[in-house]
Amino acid sequence: MAFISDTLSRIQPSATIAATQKARDLKAQGRDVIGLGAGEPDFDTPDNIKDAAIEAIRRGETKYTAVDGIPELKQAICDKFKRENGLTYEPAQAFVAPGGKPILFNAMIATLNPGDEVIIPAPYWVSYPDIVALAGGTPVPVSATIENNFKLTAADLEAAITPKTKWLIFNSPSNPSGAAYSHDELKALTDVLVRHSHVWVLTDDMYEHLVYDDFEFVTPAQVEPKLYDRTLTMNGVSKAYAMTGWRIGYCAGPVELIKAMTKVQSQSTSNPTSISQWAAVEALNGTQDFIPERAAVFKERRDLVVSMLNQATGLKCPTPEGAFYVYPSCEGLIGKKTPDGKVIESDEDFAIALIEAEGVSVVHGAAFGLSPFFRISYATSTEALTEACERIQRFCGSLS
Repeated sequence: MAFISDTLSRIQPSATIAATQKARDLKAQGRDVIGLGAGEPDFDTPDNIKDAAIEAIRRGETKYTAVDGIPELKQAICDKFKRENGLTYEPAQAFVAPGGKPILFNAMIATLNPGDEVIIPAPYWVSYPDIVALAGGTPVPVSATIENNFKLTAADLEAAITPKTKWLIFNSPSNPSGAAYSHDELKALTDVLVRHSHVWVLTDDMYEHLVYDDFEFVTPAQVEPKLYDRTLTMNGVSKAYAMTGWRIGYCAGPVELIKAMTKVQSQSTSNPTSISQWAAVEALNGTQDFIPERAAVFKERRDLVVSMLNQATGLKCPTPEGAFYVYPSCEGLIGKKTPDGKVIESDEDFAIALIEAEGVSVVHGAAFGLSPFFRISYATSTEALTEACERIQRFCGSLS
């Protein structure tokens, strides 16, 4: 269509949203579908957070707020970073957006010029390269292989940095692999970054509280204080607090960057929803007791899914340290045929054939920049996961 901009040709629709929608559509047609595509906790938002939102409505907190967030939430964000990450920020360094994506979008629009490069370890969350491209930058994917547990090595980071590199987008625990970097693994990367003073770090810590097996979460500016002045530390309430639909992301970083991001947001979404902001104040300031309880449930589900997938013919599934995803390899099935004669030539073929044959929706690995893999979200009931994994085992066993 002639009037659509050239900019739009640089990006693809979100593959995770597409997979979730396809599962919804098939269910609406009466198909028995188990959707393992959405990165959304099946737990409900805790009652104290809901009550805070209801109280905010009754108090009349329903007007426009400051573009970058209410003072009470910005203070809660600073308190959270100090309490949990040992990072000291002032409210002027904090920023609130309607979700994590707008933070990325605002930061990239505010800082990228044509030709600027952004290093993105792959597998990556599907939106990173597209947001960089929308902002006029050049995404530079760097493969983090299964042999390295899907973690970027210091040598590969060093090799990817050029004079044009402006940002590293860093995500731990990772969506889609669940890989999380230990203090020593992260220190090896920050040592590289210290040597390249022109490279900034945007760290996506959205899954900070979903780590397992006594893993201790750390974030780059915490590991290497020398990076503090060129790090944007991003987080949100969607995953740990089961508040996906409330749409609140937050971050903290250098004042000049925060001012620039506020300028962008003032001409796009304007302020995040006032009521959601008050709910987020309670999320960050209120009881945190439910977080480890829910993480324990996710760990049980992780162990179940990893065990069952590794029993499936042709699949290899590493055990992730965090988040609620696994990223199994289907390399052992490439070239095989389905009972109706279709050849599995890619991870996308695998995902399509799986939903058609067994009604299990997963997201193919090419969407995350690393093939031949696929992503499963285990943020759903144990019963559904067990049934889904049995269907996957059956499907894999049917290939010849």
